[in-house]
Amino acid sequence: MSLAQLQPANPQDVRVYMPYFQGNKRNILPLAISLYKKGVLQGQRKIEGGESIPFVATWNVSTLPADLVRCRMQFDGNAELSYEIMMASSVLVDFLIDVVVTFQLAQTTDFPKGFYRKLLRKDD
Repeated sequence: MSLAQLQPANPQDVRVYMPYFQGNKRNILPLAISLYKKGVLQGQRKIEGGESIPFVATWNVSTLPADLVRCRMQFDGNAELSYEIMMASSVLVDFLIDVVVTFQLAQTTDFPKGFYRKLLRKDD
């Protein structure tokens, strides 16, 4: 499934997450919730000065923004390049908002740098 084919989520599902987001993020929230509910994202991590690395990210879907979700990420189809992190579902949805915006602007599917910092525990 391409992000171009993503349909906005049910308004009832979006309403639950609305208090967690302000400004322009609220405009993208219906698409980000729809992506979140799929529980999977395939994309390419851009590497400066090198080739992009394909990834598959998966997560369990929860109905409440404060619930913890387990996000797993595997790069290049290689089990040795797998990472896992727990975060509140609202935090993951925030990263997915960035994914949708990046796709709309650049037609690329990738998480923002902040996601990778969290995934690799660089912010601890």
